[in-house]
Amino acid sequence: MVKSRIYYTKPSITELEVEYATDAARNGWGERCYQYINRFEETFKQHLRVKYAIATSSCTGALHMGMSALGIGLGDEVILADTNWIATAAPIVHLGAKPVFVDILPDTWCIDPDLAEAAITPRTKAIIAVHLYGNLCNMDRLLKIGSKYNIPIIEDSAEAIGSVYHGKRAGSMGTFGSFSFHGTKTLTTGEGGMFVTNDPELYETVLTLSNHGRSKKQTKQFWPDIIGFKYKMSNIQAAIGCAQMERIEELVARKRGILRFYKERLEVLPDVSMNPESEGTINGAWMPTVVFGKKTGITREKLQTFFNAENIDARVFFHPLSSLSMFEDKRENVNAWDIPTRAINLPSYHDLSKDNIESIVNIVKKFI
Repeated sequence: MVKSRIYYTKPSITELEVEYATDAARNGWGERCYQYINRFEETFKQHLRVKYAIATSSCTGALHMGMSALGIGLGDEVILADTNWIATAAPIVHLGAKPVFVDILPDTWCIDPDLAEAAITPRTKAIIAVHLYGNLCNMDRLLKIGSKYNIPIIEDSAEAIGSVYHGKRAGSMGTFGSFSFHGTKTLTTGEGGMFVTNDPELYETVLTLSNHGRSKKQTKQFWPDIIGFKYKMSNIQAAIGCAQMERIEELVARKRGILRFYKERLEVLPDVSMNPESEGTINGAWMPTVVFGKKTGITREKLQTFFNAENIDARVFFHPLSSLSMFEDKRENVNAWDIPTRAINLPSYHDLSKDNIESIVNIVKKFI
């Protein structure tokens, strides 16, 4: 048994983050109240190579405002993969629209483009491409579908900072992209998110929505132009984000190194697969995930019990959204319903030692 518990994730915080956050707490008020926010947005859009970025309180907020700005509302439909966290589906419901869940591909665990196209109806107003666990959706195919039917393709890149699709960073290819900086993510601000786009009109609308509906062109004090939201990031959070952006290459490289270590030792085992990285792509490796073949008889429940007995955290693969009580079952989404039952997320925080990873690998082998 591992002596001290190995957690599945925790952030990488150095003295640089502490220094910037302290400065924001001491001095980031009055005229400097947006200093770190503006700096964070600027460095993030440069990293992503997009024209516009808006720091938000969460990725969910970024999705909510982006879809609202696209005019998605009552009676509309938005297509997305059945495998994901509720955060992607909730804003659709909040807007009065209907999430339409389609199955995932068996190798990338991302949305099946053919099924997404087949699900399009006159009510379809968007397709969301969720880059699950750092794995990349087939963006070429999805963007062609979007162009063919004049439907926006939205990128939920909450888990895909550091992922690159044929030279383009995740989140930079769709009508808009969204990111999460939750404490579990590769780049963190504790809580927080980012909305990004290359569309100037969409940017201006979301910027207005993000601040109670007050346009930046409005000269009257406390005069909202539309009903908006309150999804702004704080200056202190942004200060941490600025420090993390200075370390972004290091943070992503470490996550990729951990995934590579796991893959080299586990994918040689029979009926074991992990996060894929197809030709021309880079997997940001947010969450190393191992899927066991059906023949092994290994289940999620057995894995959790075994890992817990060894004093190791193991996070479950996302349940199918259609299995939740607030939605209707879609058991025809066979991959989304099957894969989570024999898969597990492995520990992958930045400070995880080589010995810890070796212990985890040996425990998986022992379990098999």
